[in-house]
Amino acid sequence: MFFGSYRFTGDPTELAAAYDRFMTNVPEDQLFVHVCVKTDEGLVVYDTCPSRADFHAFSIDPQVLAAMQQAGLPAPQIDEVGDVHTAKAPALVQR
Repeated sequence: MFFGSYRFTGDPTELAAAYDRFMTNVPEDQLFVHVCVKTDEGLVVYDTCPSRADFHAFSIDPQVLAAMQQAGLPAPQIDEVGDVHTAKAPALVQR
């Protein structure tokens, strides 16, 4: 599993609403570990894919980027963090 992040800069409240619009088109069964965090500077989405190649392909996919823009998200700063050694979420918290 590969871990990466998408950083969106702007008003966190507006970005969260845009993120929610974007995510209505993403099937939950395609998500492994996915966390969206509001920051003072905007929004950071932490996401995993089966491999680095899958993460890279998804993050530059013109259709994905167009869907983000259509939902109201600016172009993200993308960080390919690395391979996941272990992931634990014993008490998953959702909004």
